[in-house]
Amino acid sequence: MSTGQQPVGQAPRAVVAGTTIGGFVALLYVIEFVDMLLDNRLDAEGIHPRESEGLPGILFAPLLHGGWGHLVANTLPALVLGFLILLSGVRTWLGVTVVVWIIGGFGTWLTGGDNSVHIGASGLIFGWLTYLIVRGVFSHKVGQILLGVVILVMYGGLLWGVLPGQEGISWQGHLFGAIGGVLAAALLTDRANRAGREPEPSRPELPF
Repeated sequence: MSTGQQPVGQAPRAVVAGTTIGGFVALLYVIEFVDMLLDNRLDAEGIHPRESEGLPGILFAPLLHGGWGHLVANTLPALVLGFLILLSGVRTWLGVTVVVWIIGGFGTWLTGGDNSVHIGASGLIFGWLTYLIVRGVFSHKVGQILLGVVILVMYGGLLWGVLPGQEGISWQGHLFGAIGGVLAAALLTDRANRAGREPEPSRPELPF
């Protein structure tokens, strides 16, 4: 019989989720501070489309920002969306993030404008957003479907960012990050369903 109590020595999911995404965002601020001390030289390590020397930028681009304003604008959606995914576990968040990071990065490298450099965590944010919106379609969980609707109402306006628009905004990163989020939902949810995972008997299942 399950009492729904948290196992002794195990932190609540919300605490783990908050600590993890808070640590990730704090890392972004530390990197931006170092970049400021280096006269923004780190920004050159972003994605340089279709240039072989720009491929390593796929790994670094989401960690770099074009100034404090750019980072501040990404902070709240990163905290909210990352936290919601982390309620399903750190492993789930890592899996989603890796898929979005790779798809978004390679897509930007292939399609970005000539002589441009792409940086910023917004590609991750778009991927986390679309993952949360469509995840319930693949899991068939009512709670996740309802959460997806709420997220769509709250943040759906951001999706216009996948279209070419304002100069200096990496719509390619937004677009392929969003595609990565949908792929992550399809791949990871299908894998979990095929594995026949059940919620741990020591704690109740959450709709996230």
